[in-house]
Amino acid sequence: MATAPLRDTSDCLALVIDGNATSRSILAGQLRDYGVGKVVQCSRVRDARNRLEHTTYDFVLCEQFFDETNESGQTLLDDLRRAHLLPFSTIFFMVTAEASYASVAEAAESALDGYLLKPFTPVALFDRLSLARLRKVHLAPIFDAMEAQDFELAATLCLQRFETQQPYWLYAARMGAELLLRLGRHDEARTLFEAVIAARALPWAKLGVARAQVESGQATRAIATLQGLIGQDASYADAYDVLGRAQVEVGNFAEAMETYRGASNLTPDSVGRLQKFGMMAFYMGEREAATKALSRAAILGMDSKLFDFQSIVLLAFAYFADTDRKGLERCGTDLARVLERHGDSARLQRFARVVLTLQQIQQRQFAKAVELVKQMAGETQLTDFDFEAACNLAGLLAVLAHTSIDLPEGASWLRQLGMRYANTRGLSELMANACQLHPPYADSVRDCLVQINGMAERAMGMSLSGDPTSAVRSLLLHSEETLNVKLLDMSQQVLLRHQARIHEPETLQTSIDHLRQRCGQAPARAVLGQDSERQPGGVTLRVRNRAAAQARAQEKAQSALQERTKPPAAMSTEKDPASALRLRPKGDRT
Repeated sequence: MATAPLRDTSDCLALVIDGNATSRSILAGQLRDYGVGKVVQCSRVRDARNRLEHTTYDFVLCEQFFDETNESGQTLLDDLRRAHLLPFSTIFFMVTAEASYASVAEAAESALDGYLLKPFTPVALFDRLSLARLRKVHLAPIFDAMEAQDFELAATLCLQRFETQQPYWLYAARMGAELLLRLGRHDEARTLFEAVIAARALPWAKLGVARAQVESGQATRAIATLQGLIGQDASYADAYDVLGRAQVEVGNFAEAMETYRGASNLTPDSVGRLQKFGMMAFYMGEREAATKALSRAAILGMDSKLFDFQSIVLLAFAYFADTDRKGLERCGTDLARVLERHGDSARLQRFARVVLTLQQIQQRQFAKAVELVKQMAGETQLTDFDFEAACNLAGLLAVLAHTSIDLPEGASWLRQLGMRYANTRGLSELMANACQLHPPYADSVRDCLVQINGMAERAMGMSLSGDPTSAVRSLLLHSEETLNVKLLDMSQQVLLRHQARIHEPETLQTSIDHLRQRCGQAPARAVLGQDSERQPGGVTLRVRNRAAAQARAQEKAQSALQERTKPPAAMSTEKDPASALRLRPKGDRT
């Protein structure tokens, strides 16, 4: 199939990031000689991050090491990929005086278009840029489908390119697997990753298998996969990210904290990884490590789209526990400044109230603090009151109890939060650890998980004994009392599986639909902060209309819920990963 001609570079925009003024000037001159119409220069990673967050560039040439600041171009690239801020149309080259085999291999497997090893001639630069542009042209139909948010078409085009081994078939396979994960087709994504491994064993494909395992609820298997991958390459930072997530999900918090510590040590100026490590350290009671990591993340990325302001809330809790009045005041000032720009954000408003409550307790303004907590407790039944807000409120209740402030409703409010959100061991332990200042509250949250599991088991017993109608009604009753999404999902599954044997299924379905609107969205697994970033090890699938994409993803999730209730079909993918999707590459037809 013929490809479109390369576009003229005279209207292209380029960014050169280099701490050395001479090197920066030379690179800018070479790009102009290549025909680039406008070249912007940056001497610091922080300035470059800000520009890349607000402007789309055709070319980015970035120095790998910034000696004066110990910053890294690779970390900048990782952060941009995680936050979906680097579109496929951008050609990103890392410029370095020294590149190991491992780093060059990583470049071949990432969204990075390549390394430029100093010294290089203008001709070598021009050749590399032209080859990278050619790849973008070959894959343009896939990118166009993604921009139009037709992810089904984009995935199909990727699979076709992989099957026929057209140019850049491995890169297309990686995008296809990412699209399948986005569409909720986890088994097909794993199959594609495994087919790529069979064709050519690449670390990113092995990481993709682990990610698919995590997404499909097989966190324990993912941990084994990832530990093997890290054993082969201890410097593969993305593998640590996924391993940490899997460990959090199964409630292995001590192991998760060490994993996030390792990722943060590998990339010490990564805002995202500093926040993950800092959050995990906070929940594990290591306040000193948490404060150090979260405050550094704030210094590096406070004004960045990469920054999650839940970090400021946890910093405020840590400063309060350490009686650091000035630190707590800084947190309040930071949130007030952000609210000036994003005053309509309910999430940021809740954060500001949490920090203000801590300040008032510290200043012994107990009556005002209690009044604020009562206001927040009055919001717990709202649809948008999420798990993160629940953990923050639970932390405040624990602070009040620890400070010996009489709050008669405190224990009942805490139990209400636990019964709504303590659905898995990971979620339960996160909320319990948020209450670490008052151990009885932590124990109460853990007991809520036991009670939720007991309700689920009793309902399943009714279904297995031949009374699915009573099972659905029991689950609905408990769901209405607790607003627990886990129990509600189970009622939906039992109804769909035994619909023919259930009395008045339409009425029950109406009740489920009505209750789902009240319950809102609850996380299916434990996460730290808002987990909206690019999945570690994944390729950025940037789209113009994120809200529309999220709406489609929610529709897909609802369909997937119904699919999961069907009896499992016999799968051939375990024995022959490639043939299950007709994905066996040429030259491997045995």
